[in-house]
Amino acid sequence: MNKIRIITLSVFVSLSANSIAQEMNEQEKEKALKTSTNLTWEGNKSLSEDDFIAAEVNYRKAISESPENSAAPYNLGNAYYLNETYNEAFSRFKEAGETSTSKKDKHSAYHNMGNVFMKRKEYEKAVEAYKEALRNDPTDEETRYNLALAKELLKKDEENKQQNQDDKDEDKKDQDENKDQDKKDEGENEDKKDQGDEGDKGEEGDKNEEQKDENKDGEGDKKNQKKQPEQGDKEQQQQPRPNQLSKQQVENLLRAMQNAEKKVQDKIDAKKVKGVKIKNEKDW
Repeated sequence: MNKIRIITLSVFVSLSANSIAQEMNEQEKEKALKTSTNLTWEGNKSLSEDDFIAAEVNYRKAISESPENSAAPYNLGNAYYLNETYNEAFSRFKEAGETSTSKKDKHSAYHNMGNVFMKRKEYEKAVEAYKEALRNDPTDEETRYNLALAKELLKKDEENKQQNQDDKDEDKKDQDENKDQDKKDEGENEDKKDQGDEGDKGEEGDKNEEQKDENKDGEGDKKNQKKQPEQGDKEQQQQPRPNQLSKQQVENLLRAMQNAEKKVQDKIDAKKVKGVKIKNEKDW
């Protein structure tokens, strides 16, 4: 029985210790959150005075004091956004959206994340961020307007990208056609060149043939010139010289002589009978 009481007492003491520890832990968290909140206010004050460096220092201290203070990273994100350091701003807005337990704070964080995406011209991501903001606060008209604007810009951006792609495709098509035309022109030029070479060769061949013919004619003339004296000599030899009878004339004379001799002989024969002597002479 006493043993049971001791165990019961031990359990009671243990539970009491845990409760005390939890209570102390909660007190420390509250204290840390209070310190973080004060530092956040200091950061807000520095930021309102355009002292970005002091504001950044106070916000960072506030974040390190208590991770439960979502206002510190959110306000630091605003400071970076105003300083146009959009990458750092996005990281802090995201941190605030993930650590916040309030839908109102989540809405503000995602709304500002959408604004960062708009600055980057990442319209598709901006649309998603604004949608998430509206899930946490569907009544915010400013977020709704930004969502509509982001959708319109996304549509135009996609149309521009498509137009740019079409222009690139058209340019590539033109370049390919120009290359094909250049190749075609080069081929035609080569054909013309070959035809020109063949024509030149043909003309040279014709000229050579003509030259050969002329040479042949010249050689023929030379041969004729060589032969002509020979023929002339023969003709000259065949032509009768002055005071010389031709062959035909000689033959005619011989026949005449033979006839005359015959007549003479007949006369001689006749005179032998009478005893008269006859003188025999030639006409030439």
